[in-house]
Amino acid sequence: MTLLDGRKLNIVELPMPAPVIYEDTRLPASYANFYIANKVVVVPIFNDKNDERALQIIQSCFPGRKVIGINSVDIIWGLGSFHCLSQQEPKI
Repeated sequence: MTLLDGRKLNIVELPMPAPVIYEDTRLPASYANFYIANKVVVVPIFNDKNDERALQIIQSCFPGRKVIGINSVDIIWGLGSFHCLSQQEPKI
């Protein structure tokens, strides 16, 4: 698979956290639901053994930004995390 200009895609694999279950429902816990800001990247973490590895991988993708992991166990109950939370802004 290539981009329209013929360049190959650069696919970066991330680990998955252990399943996060709430009331018999598996929640969409994923490190890929991060938010890119001007100088930082905010990454959801889940008190999981893969948290630090995911942060390191994402940091390698954004060398000019500080990667910050924030516990997202409670936020994920809403079926999303930081990237999802940033998508719908009401018109003022």
